[in-house]
Amino acid sequence: MNFKRISMITVLAAAQVSTAFPVAAESPDITAPALSSPSALQSPVEGQSQQRIEQQTDLQQADETSIDPAETPSKEPATTPSVDKAETPSADSTKTSSDVVEGTVTDSPIDSSASHEETEEIDSVPSGNTAPEKEAGSQTVDESKASASNVSTNELVLLMNSNVMYHNGKQYKAGQPMAVKQGVSYVAIRAMVERAGLKLSYDNKTKETIIFKDGNELRFTTGSSQYKVNGQVRQMKGPAYQNNNVFMVPLTSITQALDIPYKVNQSEKKVILDLSGMGSGPQQPGGNTGGGSGSGVPNIPNLGPNDLVLMMNSNKMYQNGKEYMAGQPMAVKNGVSYVAIRSLVNRVGLKLTYDGKTKETIIMRGNDELRFKTNSSVYTVNGVKKTMKGPAYQSNNTFMVPLTSITQALDINYRVDQPNKRVILSLSSKPVASFTVQPREILAGQTTVTYKTNAYSPTGLDIVDEYWEGREEIFDEPGVHTVSYSVQDSSGEWSDPFSLAIHVSAPNTPPVAMFDTDKQEYKIGEKITYINQSYDNDPGDTITSKWENNDQAFFTPGPHKVLLIVTDKHGATSSYEKIINVTTEVMYTHDQFNQLFTDIGDKYSFNGTEVPTWNLIPITRSSEPSLLIRSNSPETVYQEGILYREVGNASTRFMIHHLNATGRNMKMYVVATNINTMTARLTTEYTGVGGPINIPTATGKAAVERYLQSMQSADSFKTISLAPGESRIILQDLSSQTLKNQQVLSMFADLYSDSPIRYDVIMIDEAKDPIQKLPYLKLLARDGVHNRGTYPDSTRIIESYDLVGNTPTRLPIGDKTNDPNLEGYDGITGSYQSNAGNFGVLYKIKLHRVAPRTLITLNPRGGKYMGVMMVNGNIIQTPNTSGGAVSAPNEAAVLYRTGDYEQTVEILFTAAPGSSLPINLLLQPLPQVKH
Repeated sequence: MNFKRISMITVLAAAQVSTAFPVAAESPDITAPALSSPSALQSPVEGQSQQRIEQQTDLQQADETSIDPAETPSKEPATTPSVDKAETPSADSTKTSSDVVEGTVTDSPIDSSASHEETEEIDSVPSGNTAPEKEAGSQTVDESKASASNVSTNELVLLMNSNVMYHNGKQYKAGQPMAVKQGVSYVAIRAMVERAGLKLSYDNKTKETIIFKDGNELRFTTGSSQYKVNGQVRQMKGPAYQNNNVFMVPLTSITQALDIPYKVNQSEKKVILDLSGMGSGPQQPGGNTGGGSGSGVPNIPNLGPNDLVLMMNSNKMYQNGKEYMAGQPMAVKNGVSYVAIRSLVNRVGLKLTYDGKTKETIIMRGNDELRFKTNSSVYTVNGVKKTMKGPAYQSNNTFMVPLTSITQALDINYRVDQPNKRVILSLSSKPVASFTVQPREILAGQTTVTYKTNAYSPTGLDIVDEYWEGREEIFDEPGVHTVSYSVQDSSGEWSDPFSLAIHVSAPNTPPVAMFDTDKQEYKIGEKITYINQSYDNDPGDTITSKWENNDQAFFTPGPHKVLLIVTDKHGATSSYEKIINVTTEVMYTHDQFNQLFTDIGDKYSFNGTEVPTWNLIPITRSSEPSLLIRSNSPETVYQEGILYREVGNASTRFMIHHLNATGRNMKMYVVATNINTMTARLTTEYTGVGGPINIPTATGKAAVERYLQSMQSADSFKTISLAPGESRIILQDLSSQTLKNQQVLSMFADLYSDSPIRYDVIMIDEAKDPIQKLPYLKLLARDGVHNRGTYPDSTRIIESYDLVGNTPTRLPIGDKTNDPNLEGYDGITGSYQSNAGNFGVLYKIKLHRVAPRTLITLNPRGGKYMGVMMVNGNIIQTPNTSGGAVSAPNEAAVLYRTGDYEQTVEILFTAAPGSSLPINLLLQPLPQVKH
């Protein structure tokens, strides 16, 4: 008999009648109302053992047991997973069992005063005349009684409502009659033990009565409905109790744990236990024995002892020769096979719980964690989002998930037996051990290795011991080191060793810092070339450099100390210092050097107070008919609502810039509605989104950069059709972003429609449906500070045909005087609006004749500016510095330098939201290069 795979015998000795309160297993979306309404709890509990149809003719009625509401995921106690839920009676099963035999009439009274006298009863066993269960005599029972009992070899016959037993032709008497309490049949434990040839003991420390069989044990506690089988907690039909110093337990707790086949003879009011079959495993189909596995258990070749068989289009499952019933049949939806999550969890030995805060059903195995949400096709495996083949859903209060979502995440092998319509999961009763090590690179004698273990029992037993081979916290020698890890469960079974080959590299050596310069001595303002000569002798090692005082030129004479610090990937460092000597001779002034040598996109300082005196570039100005919808007020949003509404036709541009101050996660949407009687076509051309982050200037810069980048390729064009009256979410790059509290989101988008379209820019809670919510949203008022409006002709064409750059000149943008504001109206209120700063306007600037050796820079005049421009097809940061800005009025960012010939320069510019306008584009001649 293999006690390490003790399983539930589900046919009971007598018919049990009790009131059932089944509980939904999975989601508080369903079970939450049950907290205030008992009727809401009426839902199936999965995992009930299946009984044979023949056996039911001998039983009274369906077995129903009250289930503690803590089985719901949101309320499940920490100790619940250690109980085999499959043994808990449930309303799931259409075939049920009973613990009450017909003809039993009353409950045996409990003598509470005897509840602590277990030791005395057990200690009196050796004396036959003092034992509570005593032999009536050694003589053979008379022939009439023997024939009436139909006793076979090694059968134990229990008479209902009596303390009389027959075993091997002899009559015995138990300490108390076979009794019924609240629909559960009880027997005197000593009588059963003595007749079955087991050993009985008592643990004074834990107050447990113990049955031993072949090195295995069952433990019972007075007043508890739980007992332990080799350390695994199981549920009984009712609590053990004392009556007249006799310890009484439910009959099925022993027959189930010890695999004792039995049958019920209702006509003769007796239960017959076949002790010869004890421990031989489940009974084969065909007999009428209560301890059998149940009718219809499939005979599958090469089936592992713990493999789980799922029947397609059925709620039947088979494991260890027993039949179980899931809360819902295995189903197929849109080609995806779904299973009831609790049924699978109970059979595979996992833990199930629920996170009320995130509304997620959680499966745990060792350190592995799977999280599911109702109606979502995305689940997380150890924090990593993965996509299932279909969404999880609820069916009759049962949580259903794609079978493969569990098998793949937990690496459970399975095979599909299509001819017999079943799926077989390969499960082992052995515990499983694994581990990982950090860091990835381990150096001999230097790296401290961290071991992260993951161990679990497929049958839900506790892991009680572990064993390592080859484990070291610090490995002294380089090479390959094999480390093995094994664990033991509470039944004493050890896992197979899990081994990793750990590659240990030779000890790290620090890098060597070194640099040189192209000269040993320099003039004031002379460009210095630094040559980094640092290296690392370790193969594959990389180093980073940090310079101090490595200016491109020095503008004071004398020695200047330059320092280089290099660091390898292990953190080892080295430094090198060199003295740069500068003479008193001047090659370039500071301004001359900056104009000649500042990198494109970088900024430099100069005297900006003179800029307003520079001549204006002579230009011509025109426009293209593109409608600008500027949604920027209220810039800070405190409630859900419609931020802006307008009807656009043909070319339409959006500039959107808002900050979420609602205190919760929100989303922004642009909803397009066809207000025509004919189908409309809408094309999204160029788009760019910045954020969400809490730095307005950075979001504005990112939105402009991506908007200009999209213009470098027309592959991004997307066209949709809108039926008359249809509303649809457009600009998914915007709506895909969750906007947390105090975060900013910016967007530019160019669209084209062949007929008028109504556009709504809205902000709502991230969990709400924008299409359903739109008719009920209020139109939000402007904030009185920032601008919103509808402005026609928002693409401005600026051209210059004169030769420019041979003298200092400037081109102001967004200053209202030289670059007039666009005029328009508020699409919600109809009031007149002037587009201050001309945000959202796309400037197409073409300078047809730029003189040779001309410097073009951007100089802010209204404050800090952080943006992007396109110059002759190249994206230029203004400035390059990450997180930096160009400040007014004494900084300039370099955009372009012409060569030795006259050139045409084309610039695309739109003001970055969050930055300050106006700006000036400056053109000036470069200084002469000196050699």
